[in-house]
Amino acid sequence: MHSTVTAIIEDLSTVIFGKQQQIKLALTCLFSEGHLLIEDLPGMGKTTLSHALSAVLGLSYQRIQFTSDLLPADILGTNVFNSTEHSFTFHKGPIFSQVVLADEINRAGPKTQSALLEAMEEQQVTVDGKKYTLPNPFFVIATQNPLYQSGTYPLPESQLDRFLMRISLGFPPKEAEKRLILNMQKRDYSQLPKRINQQELAAIQTQISQITLSSPIIDYIIELVNYTRTSNAFAASLSPRASMALAKAARSWAFIDGRDFVMPEDVQAVFASVCQHRLGLHNESGEAQVNDILKNVLVPV
Repeated sequence: MHSTVTAIIEDLSTVIFGKQQQIKLALTCLFSEGHLLIEDLPGMGKTTLSHALSAVLGLSYQRIQFTSDLLPADILGTNVFNSTEHSFTFHKGPIFSQVVLADEINRAGPKTQSALLEAMEEQQVTVDGKKYTLPNPFFVIATQNPLYQSGTYPLPESQLDRFLMRISLGFPPKEAEKRLILNMQKRDYSQLPKRINQQELAAIQTQISQITLSSPIIDYIIELVNYTRTSNAFAASLSPRASMALAKAARSWAFIDGRDFVMPEDVQAVFASVCQHRLGLHNESGEAQVNDILKNVLVPV
């Protein structure tokens, strides 16, 4: 299975140049059964990555463009009256897909953003008092523009906490950008090989849950989390949900690296992506503070 994961990373690297670290983090999030938030400037490849991920994983895909006039019913669906049968029929919205791209999520108002809360947490939606189960697997990949751009609304803490990880692609290396310019034709994601099916994805997730998480590693995670609770440098500290998310992501990172046990380096590799958005930090100052946490907590031997 490790060779398959390596092939997936190589395939994604053919459409996202020079960003292998971010590709591994995105796969870590999806293998951990979490949801992914990608924050960056427009045109950095956020949508490309999400579309390519769904293609190589062989999952159904829907893209929702968030705008200021988008309504919750545009996402979840609505009941439509059938005049022939004199009854209401539920018409499913685009949320009923295995991979949902919430593109520019912070351009919609808070009411529309909140329509995703139940879906992301409980894998179901409620419309007019009736519950509808979403597909399995169900992954939300949301993209967000920097808050200083006009027409954006900050995501509330409750919404941010639903995302297992937040990553930023950043500017490509010079050689990667040169390749982009030389290959400006429209990408055909259907040409990407489908590496795994739903059953194999479920098997990967089961295997990840069985990866050894030793007592010293758990203590290390708790030390990292407790540092945010005792330090005055953070507006918000990490909750027990963050601790569990960190452990789950570290297991997935170890799996991608071909190991059946977690090392401190696995925790460190995913720490910023799992925890930074939960601490309410911005990219520029936040990464330095997150790195300070790792420097101030001893790595267990």
